Amino acid sequence: MVITPLTEYAGFWRRALAIGVDILWLAPLLSLFLYLLIEGGFTYDSFDPATIEWQALLINETLQVLLIIWFWVRYAATPGKLLVDCEIVDARTGKPINFTQALLRYFGYFVSMLFLGLGFLWIIVDERKQGWHDKIAGTVVVIHDEATVPLYQLAKYYR
Repeated sequence: MVITPLTEYAGFWRRALAIGVDILWLAPLLSLFLYLLIEGGFTYDSFDPATIEWQALLINETLQVLLIIWFWVRYAATPGKLLVDCEIVDARTGKPINFTQALLRYFGYFVSMLFLGLGFLWIIVDERKQGWHDKIAGTVVVIHDEATVPLYQLAKYYR
């Protein structure tokens, strides 16, 4: 992918829909994993319940981070973003993001949540529709459908 003046950036509502879809597959998957983990080895008889809750939270968060970062690096999108035809790319080059950018982007989500989610709302007003997490990681979310751009316009950027 090449970033050109014709590049269409994914807006707030498209990205919100993608996150909603991701919650629909990720929450049950993580819940199932935790259930199997607790039923398979941890019992409330042998461990302090507070310890189990802390371990479960740690495992749950770690698995979530690893899954999301893996999707970003491997497919340039989570299943939700793939469904709405978006991909996450380097803001300067348009190339796939690397592991460092994915990690910065994930932890940048916490920065974007500050001040009642202002970092996510920033997508609405930003020229390239970047949230604070995108700015931190140097990424943009683009709509991957080039079928709407006339071929003669694309030709001058792909020579």
